[in-house]
Amino acid sequence: MTTHDLPTQEFLEVLTSVLGRVENSTIALHEPDIGTHEHKIVAECLSSGWVSSVGAFITQFEKELSKITGAKYVVATVNGTAALHLALHSVGVKPGDEVIIPTLSFVATANAVAHCGAIPHFADSNTDTLGMDPTALRKHLAAITSKRGPDLLNTKTGRRISAIVPMHTFGHPTQIKELVLVADEFGLPIVEDAAESLGSYVGDKHTGTFGRCGTLSFNGNKTITTGGGGAILTNDESLAARVRHLATTAKISHDYEYVHDLTAWNYRMPNLNAALGCAQLDRLAEFLKHKRNLAHKYDEALKDAKFLKFVSEPRGTTSNYWLNTVRLVVPNLQTRNELLTGARSRGYLCRPAWNLLHQLPMYEQSPRAELPVAQLLVDSLINVPSSANLGS
Repeated sequence: MTTHDLPTQEFLEVLTSVLGRVENSTIALHEPDIGTHEHKIVAECLSSGWVSSVGAFITQFEKELSKITGAKYVVATVNGTAALHLALHSVGVKPGDEVIIPTLSFVATANAVAHCGAIPHFADSNTDTLGMDPTALRKHLAAITSKRGPDLLNTKTGRRISAIVPMHTFGHPTQIKELVLVADEFGLPIVEDAAESLGSYVGDKHTGTFGRCGTLSFNGNKTITTGGGGAILTNDESLAARVRHLATTAKISHDYEYVHDLTAWNYRMPNLNAALGCAQLDRLAEFLKHKRNLAHKYDEALKDAKFLKFVSEPRGTTSNYWLNTVRLVVPNLQTRNELLTGARSRGYLCRPAWNLLHQLPMYEQSPRAELPVAQLLVDSLINVPSSANLGS
C-alpha cells in the first residue's frame, strides 16, 4: 500500500467499524424510518376522506411543530423550497433585489431567491460551523454597501440588498446570534433556512426562530418526513397571517364565493402528508437519540485517525446530526473523490458536499464575496450514512 492510499484505507476502516461490512447490498446515506405507527395514522387520514389542504392532521402537525420549536406560528407547505420562497416574498424581497445566501448550500436556497425575481449574493462559510461566517459577512457588507434612505444598496451593482438567509448546514446550528447582530447593524431581515435542522438548538432556542421567520423541510431524506413538505416558523402574527393567506391562493373566506384578493400560490401542505408528519413527530425524540448515538460512534472511530476528523456540533449548540460528516485534515479534492469512490464501491453510499452555488451555470454571474473557506470545505467534506436506525 502506498502513502497515497492511506486516507482511503483509514476511511474504509472507520466505516466498517461503525457500520459493519456490506455484503451484496448498500447502506444508504439517509433513508426514512416508516413503521406501523405511520401506517395507522395515514390510514386514519385516508378513512376520513380529508386528504387535501384542509383537515385535522394539518392543524395538529402545525401545533406539534410549534410546541417543538417554540415558534408561535407555523404554516406547513408543500415543500421546503416553497416555504423559503414564500418567506422571502413575505419579508419584502422584490424582483431585482439581492439576497445574501451561503454559497455552500443546497440549490433550493438560491432557487427560492430566484423565484422571487431576486439575485443570490453569495457569502463565505465558517470552518467550524460550516454555515455563513458573520465576521466575513460584516467585513464584506461594510466594503460594498451604502444606505439610501431605508434601503441598503450594493454600490457595485446599484441593487438593493433586502435579506440575509443563513443555512444550518447538515443540521449543525450556524452562528445565528452573531448573524442577527450583523443583520440588525445593516438593517436587513433574516430568514433562516433551517431545512436540515429540526431538533437542533442554540442553547435552548430552536433553529429557525431567531430571525423574522425560518423554514423547515420534510423531504424523504430529512430527520422526519411527510413525503414532501416544509414549514414556515415565525413569532410575528401579521407575517404568519400573510404567509397563510398567500399559501392558500389568497382566498377570502366565504361560504360559496371564490374571491381572491392577491396573486398568490397553492403552497399549503395536504392533510395526507401532514398525517404522516404527525406520526413521525411522535417518534422525533427516538430518531434524535439514535442519530446522536450514531454520531458518537463515528466520533469515537475517528479519535485516533491521522487523515480524517469528525465534524462535531459547534460549542454551545445541540445538533440533530442530520448528516454525519467527516473532513480531510488536509483539504484535497482528488483525495476526497478517491475516498468517495472507495466507499461507494464497498456499498457505503457516502456523498460530497454540494457543488458551490456560485459555480452553477445559472448563478455564476451573481455577486459574491471572497469565498476561500467554502472552497476548502467542498474539497474536504464527506457525508457518511446517517439514517436514524443505524444508531439504534
